[in-house]
Amino acid sequence: MRLSARVDYALRAAAELAVAGSHPVTAVQLAEAQQIPPKFLENILGQLRRSGLVRSQRGPEGGYWLARPADQISLADIIRAIDGPLLGVRGERPEHVGYQGPARSLQEVWIALRASERAILERVTLAHIASGELPEPVRKLTEDPAAWESPSLI
Repeated sequence: MRLSARVDYALRAAAELAVAGSHPVTAVQLAEAQQIPPKFLENILGQLRRSGLVRSQRGPEGGYWLARPADQISLADIIRAIDGPLLGVRGERPEHVGYQGPARSLQEVWIALRASERAILERVTLAHIASGELPEPVRKLTEDPAAWESPSLI
């Protein structure tokens, strides 16, 4: 999986907002805290706002905050808001691509890959990231990357 800079910045800014709770945080504060180019971040925050993940208010008391509690926003939600579906093949869902001959099984691999990504990215929330306490199956993977073979993960 390859994450774009936009997704990386969005996840980092959202983690800052998770820590801030219901207090508005300005784009400048977020940019400084995570060393993100401010203009780039403003565009990303606009995408998150249009996706319903972030709210904003203008003015001296303004800023950005999460539209839902941090434990109700998954990393997958943010990735989809910024870059679209988790896994696409030539811009299509894996179910909509087809291969011929010996490459036929690739479609099943792409479907399985998306399911594995979803098993992690939909399970981990901004609250997990902000607290540093990842769900047990995810934490186990960081300690033992071969643990993905465990049926309890998927």
